[in-house]
Amino acid sequence: MTVRTRFAPSPTGYLHIGGARTALFSWLFARKHGGQFVLRIEDTDLERSTPESVNAILEGMTWLGLDYDEGPFYQTKRFDRYAEVIRQLLDTGHAYKCYCSRERLEKVREQQMAAKLKPRYDGHCRHGATPPSADAPFVIRFKNPEAGEVAFDDLVRGRISFDNAELDDLIIARSDGSPTYNLTVVVDDSDMAITHVIRGDDHINNTPRQINILRALGLDIPVYAHTPMILGSDGKRLSKRHGAVSVIQYRDEGYLPEALLNYLVRLGWSYGDQELFSVDEMVELFDIADVNRAASVFNPDKLRWISQQHIIGTEPMHIARHLAHHLGERGIDPTEGPDLLAVVEAQHERAVTLAEMAQISEFFYRDFEVFDEQSAKKHLRPVAREALERAKQGLAGVGSWTAENIYQVVKDVAAELDVKMGKVAQPLRVAVSGRAATPSIDVTVHLVGREASLRRIDKALDYIAQRAAQGQEDD
Repeated sequence: MTVRTRFAPSPTGYLHIGGARTALFSWLFARKHGGQFVLRIEDTDLERSTPESVNAILEGMTWLGLDYDEGPFYQTKRFDRYAEVIRQLLDTGHAYKCYCSRERLEKVREQQMAAKLKPRYDGHCRHGATPPSADAPFVIRFKNPEAGEVAFDDLVRGRISFDNAELDDLIIARSDGSPTYNLTVVVDDSDMAITHVIRGDDHINNTPRQINILRALGLDIPVYAHTPMILGSDGKRLSKRHGAVSVIQYRDEGYLPEALLNYLVRLGWSYGDQELFSVDEMVELFDIADVNRAASVFNPDKLRWISQQHIIGTEPMHIARHLAHHLGERGIDPTEGPDLLAVVEAQHERAVTLAEMAQISEFFYRDFEVFDEQSAKKHLRPVAREALERAKQGLAGVGSWTAENIYQVVKDVAAELDVKMGKVAQPLRVAVSGRAATPSIDVTVHLVGREASLRRIDKALDYIAQRAAQGQEDD
């Protein structure tokens, strides 16, 4: 048997964290077993589904690298197929027309609740009903078995069973003829030969209904795996206030896709004490049976730690490709300045996200407007003037602009002034970068370049002169 899984989002919004984790688990299961992963867009909610949401889902899947072997398939293009199945269920006596008005259904519901009974359809039209008029509207209901139970072995939760007596006759076609979720899912999963359905545990109550429809149609029943929901730190269902935003927002905030996938796979699954996984390791080690039954808690701090570890441990070339996007967002063309790969190698241990890396690397590519106030107050004092002047002279005379030669200039100036290297390096660092925290002074000045470094040292000397004129000798 060839394993076939699917991800079937509804395009009524963006691809969020919960959906991305479901897609990841389904993708990993298919890849681990040499199977196929199918993308299906469940867009039958015509009022809420939008092309923008479809594009957001596709963009999110592409950025995450969750490639699909088939699809995307759109349910709105399969209405003829659903109508065919509904006719089959009617013809075989597994479905019927229901003419009950909304008012009648509401009255039945009120009576059941008053009697402390579970609200459900009472089967009024189950055995045939006379239309109240020739053009009376109706829905089509599935005739659920009244006795026995429906049970299945869930790969995450184990054996789950429901009494058929607890399941009412669900609507499979609305009064306008459009099919409902439980019908379309059954038809699609069968037609697309889905062998394993991996989805959130909010669908558990749908599963027995879908199994009964599959049985009525004489179709194979897939294996189910229902994963636990994701909660916020307050124990409530994950929402925007917890970080349940579009996965594309995580891209915009500077997370590597591999880091987000790593974080998502650890929401409910573990492999010993290992925290960091490459995508290849996830494919090799992931087992849906090892997913925890308990809900997972979204922890932004943990995500940031994983992001930092991936930035530190990922090949610089891969980071550079993603960092270019974030520099572009800041109006910087990474080809107009130092080599991007060299910038990544200098900064990859200094940033938690690529957006942060772009921000702290901006000075490599263009002049800053003002010095960081605290850095300048501490290091651009009149006492530092001579060190900067000598450093400027030495840098201007360097034959080959290399980090080694720049380091030698700083070392020589410190020796000439009989001070520690920090007394030269720190004023020089603030002068060329605008701040006190950068990579090593030789790498920093090398990446800034000779012309920009000399220009910025002049700016620092002007700043010191103004400070001296204002009597700020040692503040």
